[in-house]
Amino acid sequence: MEQKLAKLIQQLRPGQDILGNWQKGEMAVAAVPGAGKSHSLAVAAAVTIAREKLNLRRQLIIVTYTRSATASIKQKVEKNLHYLGLPPVGFSVQTIHGLALNIASRYPELSGLNLSHSNLVSLNANHRLMKDAVNRWIRENPSLYQMLVEGRQSFDGEESERLRREGIIRQELLPSLASTVIGEAKCSGKSWQDLSNYIDYSRDEYQIMAIASGLYQIYQQLMMEKNFIDYNDMILGALKVLQNQEARKIWQQQTHAVFEDEAQDSSPLQVELLEILARDDEHSHLEPNLVRVGDPNQAINSTFTSADPIYFNWFCDLCATKNSLATIAQAGRSTQVIIDVANQTLDFINNNANHQTLKFQKNNPDYNHSLELPFREQYIKPVTQNIHQTNINPLPFERGLELNLSDNIYDTVRAIGKKIEDIFVDQESKQNTNLAILVREKSQGKFIQSHLQYLQENYGINVITIDSNSNSSELPQEILKILQFIDRPHSPEYFHNIIDILHKRGIVNISRELIDINYPEKILYPTELDKDDNDNLEQIRRTILKLLNAKKELVHYQLIPYLAMNLNYSKAELATTHKLSEKIDREIVGRSSLKTIISTLITIINSENFEAVEILDDNDNPENIYTKCGQVTIMTMHKSKGLDWDYVFLPFVNDNIIPGNPYIPKKQSFLGEFNFSEVAKGQLRYLIHQEKLHGKISKSLSIKEAWIEAQKLQEYEEYRLLYVAMTRAKRLLWMSAEKKAPFRWSFFQDNNDINSLSNSSPCFVFNHLLKIYNNAP
Repeated sequence: MEQKLAKLIQQLRPGQDILGNWQKGEMAVAAVPGAGKSHSLAVAAAVTIAREKLNLRRQLIIVTYTRSATASIKQKVEKNLHYLGLPPVGFSVQTIHGLALNIASRYPELSGLNLSHSNLVSLNANHRLMKDAVNRWIRENPSLYQMLVEGRQSFDGEESERLRREGIIRQELLPSLASTVIGEAKCSGKSWQDLSNYIDYSRDEYQIMAIASGLYQIYQQLMMEKNFIDYNDMILGALKVLQNQEARKIWQQQTHAVFEDEAQDSSPLQVELLEILARDDEHSHLEPNLVRVGDPNQAINSTFTSADPIYFNWFCDLCATKNSLATIAQAGRSTQVIIDVANQTLDFINNNANHQTLKFQKNNPDYNHSLELPFREQYIKPVTQNIHQTNINPLPFERGLELNLSDNIYDTVRAIGKKIEDIFVDQESKQNTNLAILVREKSQGKFIQSHLQYLQENYGINVITIDSNSNSSELPQEILKILQFIDRPHSPEYFHNIIDILHKRGIVNISRELIDINYPEKILYPTELDKDDNDNLEQIRRTILKLLNAKKELVHYQLIPYLAMNLNYSKAELATTHKLSEKIDREIVGRSSLKTIISTLITIINSENFEAVEILDDNDNPENIYTKCGQVTIMTMHKSKGLDWDYVFLPFVNDNIIPGNPYIPKKQSFLGEFNFSEVAKGQLRYLIHQEKLHGKISKSLSIKEAWIEAQKLQEYEEYRLLYVAMTRAKRLLWMSAEKKAPFRWSFFQDNNDINSLSNSSPCFVFNHLLKIYNNAP
């Protein structure tokens, strides 16, 4: 066994082997993109299981953040255990919320969560409950509300302006503020009482912390009244269980150690849960057996979620003082020039941020501007020792890097098409290489796909956009359209929708021009004069009548599963519809009807962040869909994290896209030139950071200071997103910026009119790279 363990560890590269040799205590592992952190974590897990003889009664807990990642890590650990001749036991791989749910559900009397009677929701600002909380807060806090209405711009008592402001505050500003601050506070383990304690540190005329605290209190009251729980409640429930000495002892005895993957995306509340499980209270002098693996430079979720990479950076710095920080710097993914570009981008952005910070401090000596840099200073290095792996740091395709400054977006998409033709020049290239186009916004992806359709027609190259039709999260919309048709089958609009769905699903094959959409009854119940010998029309009629008969023959709660089975849904889509159906059933207990199902489904679509079950292929590997050879995959930069391709295209790298401009809702400008929700989030994070780092609060931020911090954090995250996108490439990184581009892609009408485009400038990082590489031989 020792020989096998030694051989397993010897296969790890420098940096990886430190993780493989871990035995006890706290360890931070900072890994660069492509460093194989999941592989080395799986090896370390198998070695730990073997050495400690872990079993069903004492286990290693591995935590990650997506269901697909749990399946991948579990498979790797089992493969290593098989090599060691051991059974696949002694460990569990779970998402953080799955782990919390497991703990909370075992002790409902301790967690305070009765999951059989509670409805798990992921609310956004549009949810009815959030609006109810706002309305109740306004009634209970007339003076604070009036302060918001007055704003910074007087309206001299004009009634129409007062009504306009009240509508904006009630319908937009306060719901957004509540959604943002409550999520941020809960993820940090802060109650509404904690927020009320921050009021004394507020330095703004609107008393944002007082407003946030009041909204949070009412939100919690309404959640209890409705028997709603959110994802943070599951973690809070698990922590309540672990506050009980006996329950905590049982869980700690069952847990030998905790390994956390993607640690840069965790919140303080999640880390607290893992630390308790990793400790042994009976030997309190010992460090927790906690290994946290991540890359702060790939933290790209903190501006739209409560994830905050600063905590993992702090953990890395703490471990560095104890000589328990491992840095996995060698990465075999990319060719050398791409590694160089990534490192130069990191350096350039950090130097620029440092220069800007020092300049700002000089001009504003009273403002204690934070010195956090966008990137942790860790550089990617090529692999120096090839250990039983192929295609390590592959040879470049052509120069490996291509930078294009195009006249306009149409020139860019033509250049992309021509380059793809050159890459997939023969059948062998199609079969053995893969390619992706990564965009910042979904609308950019749709534009590119529409202009590259000829690749399928002329060359047989499939072009797919991952974030649109192929995404299971659109299933609720599709189910809604079918149910609306079943409820009102003679509506031309609903009939049009059902024809589109059946055609998209490949169930019927007929041109829409052959169907009289305005008179569905002529298709469904034709008279002798209306009858047509067209077989396709007859197939449509039979298929639709089958769906309509289901309304009469089935009870309402069976409709959604029945529809899914009859529309040839995939495994993941079936799982998603099952999840959706169960959620609706819980919300309409005692008042089930087709009308209430439709109404509830509309509410879920409009006001909740419903998560689809992730799409898996036949081999249970979601990555195969995205990285299929011979396919052009178009997806957002955010979704590309964790994936890689031989060829990566990054179009539209302009400064209005990356880093972009701060969003200030024009309708809310009477409050000031800032985003109210982002200011509140910035203030709250600053206060929580002081408590976490220093144990006390020394000062708070004014609105101006908080808005500066919020803009800075958003800018830094956009640069990290660009870094993530660049480091997906193996053999070729193709980047472009355009002199003319849409002012706002979300409002862009693709009519091939160059004159409708606005003047645009390249991202300053792109300009920097252009100066370096376009003059190179």
